[in-house]
Amino acid sequence: MTSFEPAPGQTPPPDAVHPRDSSADTPTSVSRLNETIRDFVQRWNSVWVDGEITAWNLRGGHVFGRLKDADGAASLSFKLWSSTLQRLPEQLKVGDRVVACVKADFFVKSGEFSFTASAMRPTGLGDQLERLERLRAQLRGEGLFDPARKQPLPFLPHVVGLITGERSDAEKDVHRNAELRWPEVRFRTVHAAVQGDRCVPETLAALKTLDADPEVDVIIIARGGGDPQTLLGFSDERLVRAVAAARTPVVSAIGHENDHPLLDDVADLRASTPTDAAKKVVPDVAEQRALVQQLRSRARTRVTQRVQTELHHLEQVRSRPVLRDPESLLTGRAQEVWTLASRGREVMTRRLDAAARSSAELSASLRALSPGATLARGYAIAHLGEGVIIRDATQAAPGATVTVTVARGSFAALSEGEVAEAD
Repeated sequence: MTSFEPAPGQTPPPDAVHPRDSSADTPTSVSRLNETIRDFVQRWNSVWVDGEITAWNLRGGHVFGRLKDADGAASLSFKLWSSTLQRLPEQLKVGDRVVACVKADFFVKSGEFSFTASAMRPTGLGDQLERLERLRAQLRGEGLFDPARKQPLPFLPHVVGLITGERSDAEKDVHRNAELRWPEVRFRTVHAAVQGDRCVPETLAALKTLDADPEVDVIIIARGGGDPQTLLGFSDERLVRAVAAARTPVVSAIGHENDHPLLDDVADLRASTPTDAAKKVVPDVAEQRALVQQLRSRARTRVTQRVQTELHHLEQVRSRPVLRDPESLLTGRAQEVWTLASRGREVMTRRLDAAARSSAELSASLRALSPGATLARGYAIAHLGEGVIIRDATQAAPGATVTVTVARGSFAALSEGEVAEAD
């Protein structure tokens, strides 16, 4: 830039003032300051730096990402052009530990400072990612990720508990989409830091408050995504175990599809975004009304078909002859009953007559065989006092008292002994 010598008493233009010569009366311009910084930065050589990839965003074939120290004390942003990306030995991703050759860039127009990576090679899994994977394996072994222990979400929650950042886009997305689906939905929101040192304790306190509220039927923990470094709080073991122990179903709505904190694994339901969480927690009133209308229509059709079928069966039954003239059934049966009754009387009469004749014959036989009939013809029965019937004259000794039984009564007689028979 050409040096400018102002006339006495004239203020030089800002572009003409070097930053080291600036003052309140003769300030330099932003462009001159940025150009000076750029000239200084351009004299830096490329350096090799060791770090962990915490962001890896591919846009237009180029990569825009971030590297951090192993202890997380510092980080830097970098860009990696497509031509360099094609020369990398393997596909890199968030969490990889790498060494990168970077050169500083300073953009005069925007005043932004960044680094361009000209080479990069992996050195192993990042320390934090490795610790997270060990914790993930431990929790999986304890059964905290088991689908059988996850609680089902209520069909229509009475109150939805929401844990998210204050005045965040995630909070607006959940409210807007839930209210569009079910206008009468009620929320109980507890704000908490969604990154940094306050994230875990504030989220734990909010979860405890909402889980103890008997009106809250489901809890959403929502954040609008971010790089893995900012999402570390949602992989904290204390928070993960608290969510697993919660009595109220918990929905994880942290970030986007490529984000995967441990909270996603232990939550009762994982939503890819806060908007997705609202759609999964609250039913769509329009869909439910359409479903009710469809069910009513199906029920009406089934009932109508059933009634018509039963009416047809009833008409078939009524068309039968016996139901058209019920008396015909009785008339035909009456003649049959009269015939059977007459036949029965005849049979009984014959049987009674036969029984009477048989009875008479038996009576005659009995009379003929009766001792009384024999006595009636003039015979008598003689027996001694002891009731011994006399069959031999020698049984009645002379002077013995003999009882004689005739047809009408008995009398006593005195035995004179055996009488000789006349010749």
